[in-house]
Amino acid sequence: MAIHPIDYRYGTPEMRAVWSEENRFSCVVRAEVALAGAGAEFGLIPPVAADLIGNNANQASLSRAKEIEEEINHDMMAIVKAIAEVCGEAGGWVHYGATSNDILDTATGLQLKESLAILDAKLRSLLAVLLKRSYETRHLVCAARTHGQIGVPTTYGLRFGIWAAETARHIDRLSELLPRVAVGQLTGAVGTQAALGEKGMEIQDRMMELLGLMPVEVSNQVIARDRYAEYFMFLANVATTLDKIGIGIRTLQRSEIAEVEEAFGKKQVGSSTMPHKRNPIRSEQVCGLARVIRSAVEPALQNNTLWDERDLTNSSCERVIFPEATILTDHCIRLLTGVLEGLVIREENIRKNLDLLHGVNMAESVMIALAGKGMDRQEAHEVVRVASMKALAEGKPLDEVLADDRKVTACIPKQEIRELLNPDQYIGTAVKQVERLHGKLSRIYLKG
Repeated sequence: MAIHPIDYRYGTPEMRAVWSEENRFSCVVRAEVALAGAGAEFGLIPPVAADLIGNNANQASLSRAKEIEEEINHDMMAIVKAIAEVCGEAGGWVHYGATSNDILDTATGLQLKESLAILDAKLRSLLAVLLKRSYETRHLVCAARTHGQIGVPTTYGLRFGIWAAETARHIDRLSELLPRVAVGQLTGAVGTQAALGEKGMEIQDRMMELLGLMPVEVSNQVIARDRYAEYFMFLANVATTLDKIGIGIRTLQRSEIAEVEEAFGKKQVGSSTMPHKRNPIRSEQVCGLARVIRSAVEPALQNNTLWDERDLTNSSCERVIFPEATILTDHCIRLLTGVLEGLVIREENIRKNLDLLHGVNMAESVMIALAGKGMDRQEAHEVVRVASMKALAEGKPLDEVLADDRKVTACIPKQEIRELLNPDQYIGTAVKQVERLHGKLSRIYLKG
C-alpha cells in the first residue's frame, strides 16, 4: 500500500530507482566486494576469499537480509550474514576490518554520485530551455516591476536569461560539491583503522578507487555530516530557484496581467466548480514542494552534531530526508522544464501592460535626457516626479504634461519628448547581454 506521494505521484523513475531499497542493498553489496578486493591486494584477507566474495556476493538477496534482521535486529549485520551465506568458505572474510558505517556511508556516497549525475543532466536540460526562450524573446520588450509596480522596460529575454545564469551557477555548485559528497570511508570503529593494520590508509584508498569514490581524509565512526548538510543546502538552493521561477510564472499569469500562461490541455479541467479556470498548477506544485525540500536543511545540519565518535540520531532522519529531498528536487526540475518548454507568451497583453501608464513608466528616460541637456540631475528628478504624479492623478499621458512644462521644453523640444517615452528605445544593452550570455553558457554547459 502506497503512503508517501513519492510512491505514486511525485518523482521520476530514474531517481526513485537510485533511492530504492533494492539499489541501497546493491550499493552495500558493492562496497563489501570492494572492501574484500582492496583487502586482498594488501594482504588483509586471502586473495581466493576476495575472488569468491566478488563472484558470489551479488547472489545475496534483500529478502534474506530482512529475514535475518528480524532475528538479530541489526540491518548491516543482517546484510553481512546474507552475503556470507552465498560466499561459502569465504563467508568468514566478509566485512573483515570494517564497521557498519564504513559500508553504509560508502553506499550513500555511491547513491549520491548517481543522484548528482541525474541532477546535473536535468539542470542542463533546464538551462537549455531557458537559454532558448531567452534568445528567442531577446527583443520582446515588456514592463519590468519593482515592489510589484511597473518600472522602466526590460525584455523577456533578459528575464529568462537571469534565470538561466542562476541555473548555470547551480551546475557549477554541483561539480564543486561532487568530490565532497561522493565519498566513502574505511576507518573502523572510531576512525583509527586499528583493525586494518599499518596499511589501513592504502586499503581505504584502493577500496574507494574500485568504487569510483573519493576517500575521506579523516573520520571517526561516520563520515562527518557537514558534507551531507552541504548537499541538502544545494538541493534547497536549486529548489529556491525553481520556486522563484514558478512564482514569476504564476504572477505573470494572473488574470489582470496575463502575459504568460502554462500550456493547457484541450480536456484539462481547471476547477471543479468554475469551468473557466486555467490555473498554473505545475508552477504551484513546484513552489509547494520547494518548501518540503528546504525543510531538510535544518535536520541535515543537526545530523552533524553527534555525540563523541558517533551516535545513531542521524540514521533514522537520513533514511527520510535523503530520498525525499533528492527525489522531489529531481521531480521539480523536470516539471518546471516542461512548463517553460510549453509556456505560452501573450505578446498583445505584454504590450498592453507596457503602455498601461501612458508613458509615466518612462519618466527616468526624460530625467536622464534633461540632465544630459544641462539641468541639475536632482532638479530634473523633481521636475519629472511632479509631472508624473500629475499625469497619474489626472489620467493624462506623460508627454502632454511634460509639453506644458517650460523647464522641460526649454531643454527638450516637444517633438522629442514623445520619442523619449518610447519603451522600445529604452532597453539599454538588454539584447546584447542576452546574446553574450547565450553564447557563453551554450559553449560552456551545452557544448554548442
